[in-house]
Amino acid sequence: MRAAAPLPAARPVVPHPVDPAPAHPAGVRATARLRATHNGRATTVPLLHSDGPFHLRRLRPRGEWARVCVLGAMSAPLGGDRLALDVTAEARTRLEVTAAAATIALRGPTADPATYDVRLTVGEDASLRWLPQPLISTRGSTVHQTYRVELTGSSRLLLREEQLLGRTAEPPGHLSTRLTVRRDGRPILDQHTVYGTPAPAWDGPAVLGGHRATGQLLLVDPGLMAPPAPVLLGDPVRGHCVLVPLADGPALLATAVAPTPAQLRRLLDAALTRVSGAET
Repeated sequence: MRAAAPLPAARPVVPHPVDPAPAHPAGVRATARLRATHNGRATTVPLLHSDGPFHLRRLRPRGEWARVCVLGAMSAPLGGDRLALDVTAEARTRLEVTAAAATIALRGPTADPATYDVRLTVGEDASLRWLPQPLISTRGSTVHQTYRVELTGSSRLLLREEQLLGRTAEPPGHLSTRLTVRRDGRPILDQHTVYGTPAPAWDGPAVLGGHRATGQLLLVDPGLMAPPAPVLLGDPVRGHCVLVPLADGPALLATAVAPTPAQLRRLLDAALTRVSGAET
């Protein structure tokens, strides 16, 4: 009798490889865009693109000025975020951009720095008012904020930026801000400031002098009548503000420090009342 042929060995079961879940990127990448144009009768806003934490909302016009408000749709910037706002006011437009609340910089799930870039472009015979609420730097946060402004020879700009270094009884995080302004391709202002550890002497008498709120107001206008000499406002208790003309072009810069955001705003508003001849 012939022996039965042996059965073939069973093949081992190999599990199908499972792709690992993609890692969630640290931080949010978002760019909101706003473009104003003139239709021959009035300023309109044909492009209003919200993204990430930025929700852009049209407001009721005020005279010939179109108005847009930036609303925060989520907490931002957090560590690792890459955020940008791109605003263009085309020729002959009148555009005002405000914010509904302060921007609060928080540490977030990563120690990576957050970047917050604002790009402003103002065309021929156009006016832009950029009037946001303060940026609050909280303990443990790291934010690099930049403003890049492009103007023409007939552009008009009113730009206000304010920072509050820490909440009540809280040290600030690390905040780096840079403001670069070019007019007809030529730089008229390039200013870089850094606050919070490990920056040296940021809260010393030569910088903040013990105050927690700081900010500046930039005014560029072809019809501007600059004061013949720098103007100093305020006192050591309520804060100081200095108003100075820039070297190139009809432009003024007011820089202030104060104990509170409300006192800082009063100083910047007082500096603006010293200016004449500006449409913005």
